Amino acid sequence: MSQVAHKPSHPPTEGTPGKRRLPFRRTLRIAGVIAITGLGITLASTAANAFLEQQEKSGTAQYGDLVKVAGGAMNVYRAGTEGAQPLVLLSGLGTIAPALDFAPLIRELSSYDVIVVEAFGYGYSDMSARERTVKNISTELHEALSSLDLGKPYVLAGHSIAGFYTLDYTNRYPDEVSAVIGIDPTVPAAKADTASSPDVSINVEKILSTIGLVRTVISIAPGLADPASDDFTPAELERMRQMTSWNYGNAAVADETARVGSNAAALHGVTYPDDLPVLDFIASDSVATIPNWLKTHENQLKNVSHHEIVELEGPHYLHWAQSKAMAAKLTKFLQESATPQGPSTPRASATVAEPGN
Repeated sequence: MSQVAHKPSHPPTEGTPGKRRLPFRRTLRIAGVIAITGLGITLASTAANAFLEQQEKSGTAQYGDLVKVAGGAMNVYRAGTEGAQPLVLLSGLGTIAPALDFAPLIRELSSYDVIVVEAFGYGYSDMSARERTVKNISTELHEALSSLDLGKPYVLAGHSIAGFYTLDYTNRYPDEVSAVIGIDPTVPAAKADTASSPDVSINVEKILSTIGLVRTVISIAPGLADPASDDFTPAELERMRQMTSWNYGNAAVADETARVGSNAAALHGVTYPDDLPVLDFIASDSVATIPNWLKTHENQLKNVSHHEIVELEGPHYLHWAQSKAMAAKLTKFLQESATPQGPSTPRASATVAEPGN
């Protein structure tokens, strides 16, 4: 009987290891090409960003003067009237270029000796520093101001998180401060429940800045870096855009941000000296959106014999569009503070001012 050869039911090549891996190898090869291409684009963008930053810095004169503080360099900008009442402006958390950010207010305060101290991580100061605790920040500020030989007590004016530092500073150096002005300042009670994580090792914001993504976004949508105000010059706006790509996500500000909770805890129960005049401007937007914003400010100042809380129409950065109203009220408050008040000066209640022009 003849035998009939049976054909295999599957092609002889199917099931062999080499043929099975073919799709995987192709996928792996494509992924490798994409990764190498992405790496190349990232390296090219990083190099281009570094080159453009160097060109911008060398082509633009730096404002202010650098002073040696805590082993680093801190930038101090001075304007107004030499020999007049010194008024020190401190910026809020993450403000890229404080001396530019305060420009509208500085112009309205021309009768004062206006001093903007750019802390580490801000403006033209060093972008890295020791731990951003309230103690370190206050002592660094004191070292910077001491180098100026001001000769008389100064007014401390702080925006946002600088409310922490004016509170700490006036308790460390009470004889050097004649009054405090808060610009929608943060009080410790408002951040009491904020978690702190200063040991975060990956700074995503800094990476985005280093590879040039921040620069690209700003070039496409420059309005993202611009203050919401018509009171800035085109040159000020352009420099703020540049400095955003330089300073965004730097190490000092990242550490300061991570320590907001612990710094609030360090100031728990701390009050301003009873006899120190304090004027707080608070933003209507903050009152409307942050629970107990007005109440926490009232509680913070209840021991201060001469204080006032003034609510101004607008967002958190009041000095962008309310500089005229702020300067007028600030001057009146300081004049009243210089006048003997007597032992039983009543506390001022919160008032609402008309929007500035």
